[in-house]
Amino acid sequence: MNSKVNFFFEKESKWQKEYKALRSLILDCGMVEELKWGKPCYTENGNNVVLIHGFKEYCALLFHKGALLKDPENVLVQQTENVQSARQIRFSSLQEIIDLEATIKAYVYEAIEVEKAGLEVEMKKTAEFNMPDEFAEKLNADANLKEAFEHLTPGRQRGYLLYFSQAKQSKTRAARVEKYIPVIMEGKGLND
Repeated sequence: MNSKVNFFFEKESKWQKEYKALRSLILDCGMVEELKWGKPCYTENGNNVVLIHGFKEYCALLFHKGALLKDPENVLVQQTENVQSARQIRFSSLQEIIDLEATIKAYVYEAIEVEKAGLEVEMKKTAEFNMPDEFAEKLNADANLKEAFEHLTPGRQRGYLLYFSQAKQSKTRAARVEKYIPVIMEGKGLND
């Protein structure tokens, strides 16, 4: 146990019992406990393997490379369609954790082996993401904008493409594009 993480387990939460049970299970697997993103994160040789976090309707174990796990029990959940690597096991009660103890440990041990083997999730390339027409038109019309966008890191490019694409209406997509053209021209990402 890492004393820096204790506050997470001591603070008032509707998932307090579940968090403590998950902590115990993971520590039984020999993981190193750290605090990352304000959450308990468990590592192997300094690499993130699994994280405990909670939401309104459930608490979860997030496997950072969950897409590489076999999932024979079909319990892993992809949070959204855009999450490429991480997968969750979700819980809505302490009893679910107790009932799935052997399964949870098996998945944690497999995740540790994935990390030890140095396996990596093959991520989609930026070109595979949807390019909204509204943004494509701006890029085609402005060589400086196109050059600025191409000089952004792939992660920043994907961030913009996802954000622009999420809008359902064309006028909203166009407004988002217009708003961020100056930011792109400065070489900054969506959240910089």
